[in-house]
Amino acid sequence: MSCPLFVCRCPEDFAPVLDRLAARNEPPHGEIAERTAAILADVAARGDAALVDYTRRFDCPEFTEAMIRVPEADIAAAAESVPASDLAIIAEAADNIRRFHQAQVQHSWWMTQPDGTLLGRMVTPVDSAGLYVPGGVGGETPLISSLLMNAIPAQVAGVARIAVVSPPRKDGSLNPNILAAAHVLGLTEVYRVGSAWAIAALAHGTRTIAPADVLAGPGNIYVTTAKRLLVGTVGIDMIAGPSEIVILADDTANLDWLAADMLSQAEHDPLAASVCLTTSEQMAQAVRRALETQLAALPRGDIAARSLADFGVVAAVADLDMGARLVNRMAPEHLELAVADPFALLGKIRHAGAIFMGHMSAEPVGDYFAGPNHVLPTMGTARFSSGLSVAAFCKESSIISASPDFVREHGAKIARLARLEGLEAHARSMECRFVK
Repeated sequence: MSCPLFVCRCPEDFAPVLDRLAARNEPPHGEIAERTAAILADVAARGDAALVDYTRRFDCPEFTEAMIRVPEADIAAAAESVPASDLAIIAEAADNIRRFHQAQVQHSWWMTQPDGTLLGRMVTPVDSAGLYVPGGVGGETPLISSLLMNAIPAQVAGVARIAVVSPPRKDGSLNPNILAAAHVLGLTEVYRVGSAWAIAALAHGTRTIAPADVLAGPGNIYVTTAKRLLVGTVGIDMIAGPSEIVILADDTANLDWLAADMLSQAEHDPLAASVCLTTSEQMAQAVRRALETQLAALPRGDIAARSLADFGVVAAVADLDMGARLVNRMAPEHLELAVADPFALLGKIRHAGAIFMGHMSAEPVGDYFAGPNHVLPTMGTARFSSGLSVAAFCKESSIISASPDFVREHGAKIARLARLEGLEAHARSMECRFVK
């Protein structure tokens, strides 16, 4: 493993790091986009038959149409098969996540004018949501937390129908932990399909899977590309890139903890980015040594080593102010402020998906248990976007109830604005209401 070390005496010294991180943001090449588009079209045309063909080819050789939907009894049985202690942890995490998201609920509102005109905003949930849950390596590393983080905001929003898709294992089953989490959440509509064909089924519908209005959940390059191609056809949570963490640390930080937190992202994916900004070159060198030591004992060490070699950085910065400026330029998905007084520094941070305050707030606290959503903007998009929330599963309708007095007072102005735009029918639509 070779995690580069930078000494940044001015922001310009950090330019190579920004270039390195930007290299991860290449759109899928033509072949992937073409294959994905063909899969979307095939599922739209052949429905369940296409789902069966793709699933036999890539996941379960003996797959049949009857296996697409998981029976409710199997979901309940999976919950019974999971150790009670694990089920309790899942339930407690779900409670924390639900409590946090309930604070996000937006309500309809009204305002009245003296002339009797009524204006407002009506907030309503979408009718249905489709959630993608990766099964992990061979279905044995299921992303339980992704199901919680995607389903709970939809439930809090009031979405009536929530459909879950996840790729089956070779024997056609789903990991019982995914089904147990679904049971904890009261979800009963679960399907054994994955990759781009699952996204296509949720978008277009098949005989077995009804279409959804909003799609959410992480996935591989084919899932992400399918979502990108379906923007405008259905609602999409976000187009997320590889995971990333930036840590800004002062001399009160525990160097072993900094290395452990970098590795917590590096083990995700060879394209994951892990950046540590420290206030001294001596600290930076010590973090690199701690990375080497911990990497040797990490089960996913090969993945983490590739990630650190290509997209890992340890940098010494002049001071915390410079560190904050560099953080804002990166606009990271996850930011840890591993400093003595994180609240004093918080006001200088403008762009980050989630901010972890102080030495005890390791990124996994947010990934799994605290309550805020872990579906966050990546690749610098925290400059203009936010993490997944209840709002992703809602829509707003403007309410306009104009009174006769309003039309008499303002109708001519409205008609004039319409004519300035060359829209005579608009003007006449107003005038027929007040011109005798």
